Amino acid sequence: MAEKFDSLEEHLEKFIENIRQLGIIVSDFQPSSQAVLNQKLNFMISGLQDIEKCRQQLHEINVPLEVFEYIDQGRNPQLYTKECLERALARNEQVKGKIDTMTKFKSLLISELSKVFPEDMSKYKAIHGEDASSL
Repeated sequence: MAEKFDSLEEHLEKFIENIRQLGIIVSDFQPSSQAVLNQKLNFMISGLQDIEKCRQQLHEINVPLEVFEYIDQGRNPQLYTKECLERALARNEQVKGKIDTMTKFKSLLISELSKVFPEDMSKYKAIHGEDASSL
């Protein structure tokens, strides 16, 4: 998979460099540079064709729209991944806290119910086995 990305990156770099050179030629155009201009335009067309071939190899890759928003805002798209991981870790901590709280609550509830309803809770523990007795 990495080769596909490397190939795309290489073609994009060549295309960008060709566009840069094309801009230089056009900004200082002389009639004698028409042949070079035509050559650069042909390179641009073949570069677009190469990029299109790479696109076909990477058609299964989906990029979240938020990444493009980061790019439009002039932000590094790698920050998107970092921020997603930070949000996931924060959410994971919240859920872990809720699970710990519920586990403690269940333990306390079973303990208190065992004091108030010892016979019923012994039946409950017999039915639910380790779940109830380990608490």
